[in-house]
Amino acid sequence: MDYEYNPLTTGQIIAITACSLIFGIFLIAAQWKIYTKAGQPGWACIIPIYNFYILLKIVGKPWWWLLLMLIPFVNLIYAIWTVNMLSKSFGKDEGFTVGLLLLGIIFYPILGFGSAKYQGPFGDPVAFRAYQEQHKFDFENKQ
Repeated sequence: MDYEYNPLTTGQIIAITACSLIFGIFLIAAQWKIYTKAGQPGWACIIPIYNFYILLKIVGKPWWWLLLMLIPFVNLIYAIWTVNMLSKSFGKDEGFTVGLLLLGIIFYPILGFGSAKYQGPFGDPVAFRAYQEQHKFDFENKQ
C-alpha cells in the first residue's frame, strides 16, 4: 500500500487558517466601513444577496439588477459596472475602479478606511436622495 501524506504539518495548517480568518475579518470590516460611509447598515455586507441589493442602493441602481446577476456573462458586465459606480460614488476615477477589480484586497480597505467620502451615485447626492425616495419597497417606508 502506498500512502500519500500532506506535506503541511498541523501547526502550519493552523497558522494558515488563522491568517486567513484574520485577513477575511479585515476585508469584511473594510466593506462594513464602506457601507456605513454610504449611510447604509454595515451588517448588510455579510448577508448574501442582500449585500448586493444594498450595494445597488449605494450606487443608485434599481433592485432588478439583482436579476441580471443570474445571467451568465451578463453578470460580469454588470458587476464591473457596479464596481465602477461604487468608485465614482466615493469620488474616485476609473483608475481606482481598475484597482478595485484587480487588487481589491488593497483597494477596498483604502476605500473603507481611507479619507474617501460618499458623494452619492456618481457624486450627486441630491439625485441619489430623490431616486431613493421614489424607489422604496414597502418594508423600507419609515412611518
